[in-house]
Amino acid sequence: MSASSVNWRPASALAARALLRLAFLVGAPGLAGAEPADTLWTARYVVTMDAHRRLLEDGAVAVRGERIAAVGPRAELEERFRGAAVLRRPDALLAPGLINTHTHAAMSLFRGIADDRPLQEWLEQYIFPAEAKTVSPEFVRWGTRLACLEMLLGGVTTFTDMYYFEEVVAEVAREAGMRGVLGQTIIGFPSPDAKTPRDALAYAERFLKRYAGDPLVQAAVAPHALYTNSNADLKASRALANRYRAPLLIHLAETRREVEETRAQRGKSPVRVLDELGVFAGRTVAAHVVWADDADQELLASRGVGIAHCPSSNMKLASGVAPVTAMLRRGLAVGLGTDGPAGSNNDFHLLEEIDLAAKLQKVTSGDPRVLPAPEAFAMATILGARALGLDRETGSLEPGKRADLITIRLDQPHAVPLYDVYSALVSALKGSDVQDVMVNGRLVVANRKPLTLDPLAIRRKAEQYADRVRAALRNGKAAAPR
Repeated sequence: MSASSVNWRPASALAARALLRLAFLVGAPGLAGAEPADTLWTARYVVTMDAHRRLLEDGAVAVRGERIAAVGPRAELEERFRGAAVLRRPDALLAPGLINTHTHAAMSLFRGIADDRPLQEWLEQYIFPAEAKTVSPEFVRWGTRLACLEMLLGGVTTFTDMYYFEEVVAEVAREAGMRGVLGQTIIGFPSPDAKTPRDALAYAERFLKRYAGDPLVQAAVAPHALYTNSNADLKASRALANRYRAPLLIHLAETRREVEETRAQRGKSPVRVLDELGVFAGRTVAAHVVWADDADQELLASRGVGIAHCPSSNMKLASGVAPVTAMLRRGLAVGLGTDGPAGSNNDFHLLEEIDLAAKLQKVTSGDPRVLPAPEAFAMATILGARALGLDRETGSLEPGKRADLITIRLDQPHAVPLYDVYSALVSALKGSDVQDVMVNGRLVVANRKPLTLDPLAIRRKAEQYADRVRAALRNGKAAAPR
């Protein structure tokens, strides 16, 4: 790990190097027979999320290049990998990086402009008009930087995005050092980056070509929803995704109104319509899926569709409560998403989503035993990775997987005493407890200091864009925020 790998320098090159020296201790010189490793992270607990759900006390993870070399007891790995730079966190736990399976990252610049409104009113009277007047490549660049900064500081190492100018989102993801499944939006009316769906599909194909084989960015095709796209455009989106072996991202069965109107117009559920159109004939991630009955769930399971559950968004828009426990029982891979700020959810705090997801299932079922803490945490890690088709690469701490890992401190008042690690992760620990973040073997946050993004510059730019959004809303159909 060298200072030269850091894009943003906190104040100077010397300051960056000092920060890294504080984070890592140089190990003892390598001995004959010792295995090579670049870094060794040690912690009070290591939460592996592997198939056996191993929880190691006084454990360690060795990293070589972009991948995990070993996971095991601290003493054993310190002996085995002598010579590695060591990060010691005796008052923290070490876990896989969190996975946010549904965002609209650049909408961070719309944070809170239209709270307390139903989804259709929120979209049609506020979001779509505001986007038409303000969204540009640079808007997306700075909005995504703001979102990535927030996500990294909250322990998110992988995010799924659906927005406009997605090539810019990809550039920022790489700049931040984050892993992304990034979908170019296809929608049936003029959008900020495409006048027609045909233009959007052409943009998406260029995006897919540019990021083929990228180690961090998985380009995707993202038709917004059944109700905002024609049958022909949905079929074309699936064909394009399959041509490049890319995932397809889509909103699905988010509100009762969506389902009722689809049944009235087409005589069947949105899930059934998309299936008959062939939309699920390839890797698919469906966001929300709040209103899916037993038959819908069985169909989604049979097609291997990944689900992005967004509890805060569904609560804030009064969309309903997704049948998560039933979907998990059917073998569906259900991950967690924050959705995008602007009314559906005003932050990217994935640890908070884990807590809400568990509690929502308990209160709606009347059974406190459903969605226990280990399973809830899996939704933000290995199940989220499975929903995205990335579970062979990330989502758990196992040798050979990508080195996406975080440390979370355990010395704050709300973390003491600690009787159960999973209980603490789901119901006590906060995003602000995240201390260090590594993605793909690269340290991107050290002791809560971002190494790849400039917080001050991002905050200043966000305020400038806020002034433009207020002006656009004043001159449009919607009222400006107070």
